[in-house]
Amino acid sequence: MASLPSSSVIGSLAYSSGCCRRGMTRAAINMPKLGRTGGLSLRLPPRDLVQEVLDAATTSHVEKKYQSKTVSNVSDPMVIAKLHAIMEAVADRVEMHKNIGEQRDNWNSLLLTSINAITLTAATMAGIAATNVGGPLMALKLSSTLMYLEATGMLVVMNKIQPSQLVEEQRNAARLFKQLHYQIQTTLSSGNPNTYDVEEAMEKVLALDKAYPLPLIGVMLEKFPETVEPAVWWPQHRERQERRTDGNGWSVELEEEMREIVGVLKRKDTEDYLRLGNIALKVNKILSISGPLLTGIAACGTAFMGSSHAPWAAIVGVVAGAMASVVNTMEHGGQVGMVFEMYRSNAGFFRLMEETIESNLNERDVGRRENGELFEMKVALKLGRSLSGLKNLAASSSKKGEAIDEFASKLF
Repeated sequence: MASLPSSSVIGSLAYSSGCCRRGMTRAAINMPKLGRTGGLSLRLPPRDLVQEVLDAATTSHVEKKYQSKTVSNVSDPMVIAKLHAIMEAVADRVEMHKNIGEQRDNWNSLLLTSINAITLTAATMAGIAATNVGGPLMALKLSSTLMYLEATGMLVVMNKIQPSQLVEEQRNAARLFKQLHYQIQTTLSSGNPNTYDVEEAMEKVLALDKAYPLPLIGVMLEKFPETVEPAVWWPQHRERQERRTDGNGWSVELEEEMREIVGVLKRKDTEDYLRLGNIALKVNKILSISGPLLTGIAACGTAFMGSSHAPWAAIVGVVAGAMASVVNTMEHGGQVGMVFEMYRSNAGFFRLMEETIESNLNERDVGRRENGELFEMKVALKLGRSLSGLKNLAASSSKKGEAIDEFASKLF
């Protein structure tokens, strides 16, 4: 019987401890409810707020990473400043060549008028002297001889510098400098210029200065070269720095098309303009020699007037003077020197196109070439053709070869 009370005590203790543990557990579970009565709150933040914070952190990280990648693509202010300085120099050269071209055009017209007036006046005086005897004969003869000698000296100088050819050189220089000015403007407005663009622009300016010099003494272009060569006003083509990973608009068909265009340019356009330039050069040489020679002969004829050879001397003085005036008008009035320079410049234009196309084709890395579709359009525009017309020309050249009769250029 004594064991019963002890067992009941143990049971009651176990029951009470179990109740305490259940109460503690219930209290632990129900602890957040204390917040409703003003106690400490352990409520978690809303899920949308957490997502917003994570998105903001991710966006900030991506922006920093993007900025670190694109910081190298931002244009250097010094590069832009240099390109603007080159643009100012180019614009100044355009005005210089334009003004000097107008001045030399005035030289051509004024010298032509003056020399013809002097020559015709000398011939008239020689004719009058042939019909007079005595004092007036000597005065007319001497005046006619001196005027012929003066016309001879002026013709030698004029034929040496060829003012009409100088004018054409300045026209070409002004046009090419304007073209360079537009190219620099395009570089500044449509891309991120770099030091490569600055060096390329500088080389183009110096090449144009060398091709079309302004001074006459020392650096003037040879007006009567031994052989006719195309005008060269561009620097040597350099390897492009930028590279594209895609096909860059090039295909096997486009490469074959460009090769055929180069072949037509070499066989037809460039060769034909060099042939015409050679003809113009020969004509200009003949006229340049004939003019001073005829005025010199006329001066000798008037010097012998009044002697035993008076009839023949008068005829030579008058006829040679008249012929010299005609020759001078044909040479400088017809601007044969300008025609020669025009042919030489056109041949240079086609030579530049050949080198540009070949430089792209010789570049094995397609990514470093100029975009193929854009390049094809530029070639078509320079030749005065549509894209379909350019393809037809290439196809015709591929079939006929050297027997093709068509020229590549439709402009001139």
